[in-house]
Amino acid sequence: MDSLVAMVSNPYCFPRNFKQECPILSHQRHSACRASARKILRRHKEGSAVDDGFNINNSQVIQKLNRRRIPVLAKEIFLELKSEGFSLNNSSLSTLMVHYIDGGLPLQAQAIWEEMLNSSFEPSVQVISRLFNAYGKMGHFDGITKVLDQVKLRYPHLLPKAYSLAISCFGKHKQLELMESTFRKMVCSGFPVNSATGNSFIIYYSMFGSLIEMETAYSRLKRSRFLIEKKGIKAMAFAYIRKRKFYRLGEFLRDVGLGRKNVGNLLWNLLLLSYAANFKMKSLQREFLQMVEAGFSPDLTTFNIRALAFSRMDLIWDLHLSLEHMKHMKIEPDLVTYGCVVDAYVDRRLGRNLEFVLSKMNPNQPPMSLTDPFVFEALGKGDFHMSSEGFMQFQSQKKWTYRELISLYLKKQHRRDQVFWNY
Repeated sequence: MDSLVAMVSNPYCFPRNFKQECPILSHQRHSACRASARKILRRHKEGSAVDDGFNINNSQVIQKLNRRRIPVLAKEIFLELKSEGFSLNNSSLSTLMVHYIDGGLPLQAQAIWEEMLNSSFEPSVQVISRLFNAYGKMGHFDGITKVLDQVKLRYPHLLPKAYSLAISCFGKHKQLELMESTFRKMVCSGFPVNSATGNSFIIYYSMFGSLIEMETAYSRLKRSRFLIEKKGIKAMAFAYIRKRKFYRLGEFLRDVGLGRKNVGNLLWNLLLLSYAANFKMKSLQREFLQMVEAGFSPDLTTFNIRALAFSRMDLIWDLHLSLEHMKHMKIEPDLVTYGCVVDAYVDRRLGRNLEFVLSKMNPNQPPMSLTDPFVFEALGKGDFHMSSEGFMQFQSQKKWTYRELISLYLKKQHRRDQVFWNY
């Protein structure tokens, strides 16, 4: 077997410029592939003459050919092995089927699938998943339904997992009606809905459905007594933020339970964000104190939510206190934090006084942005933040520091002001 795999991996065992020399679907290509397949098997047999039990791991041979992107030759070796009476195992069929799926050959993959159905072999859940994904990418959603019916007839014990995979595939491709109908079939068949499937509904409805549909899916998950997971919470929060429904976001977070420890500071940060987006500063400060009293330790995202609100409201003194609090808790500021400081000072034309606050922030560090992206969805990025990203992208090889970015930004602002006054 090792010698056969080594032979298959040898580039000189195949004709050079195979695709160019043999046109697709031509008789010459078919003959060349068949001859090459026979040559590989003959060489291996000659090298294994002393071995009475000639055993070939077909899946490894086919998989090795797949990596070399020669699908027709892989098929010919498969057919040669079959015609010579070698036992074809489940792994061989699965490997060839997955190869056709990855190569964008759905008809060939369907033929292998039909052969597996008509044999005693059982497909793995991974193979079914790959087949669903292939049909989903091509928009052949009827094929997914057909495979589900076939699994129901031949492999009923795989049906619960197949239903979950189909629901996920339909949701991923915005087929919400098919997702719902598959869910109903799953329930009618007597299979329980697990936490992963329930959370998938929330994620896909938050991405492609309305807020009402999303909230209905969340209510259904609660009735099943499953907890919404971190991905589901983020998905629903993004949906509320995109619609600018910050009050409903706060109500949702309180319903989930702000005391949940398994999601870290996510719930509290989102709640603070719902107030910061509407610049309800008193409520923001009150909830921040309640967060600390509840035993949660503020992180970088927590402080940057407050810093963005303080900066936009020109509350420089509160911004200074927040920086002191960060320093006390040994939380290093990132690009967002520096952006809040720079924007607040520049907006009030206090750029010359920036050194006073920068001396407390260690600006000689390389810039990093570690804030959760949902903050930018609600509050956007500051002018300094966006300009700095542009500078770093334009000169990606340069090793930047916060101080260099601030200096360059202040020069840019100075030139812009001079151009304005010249007019």
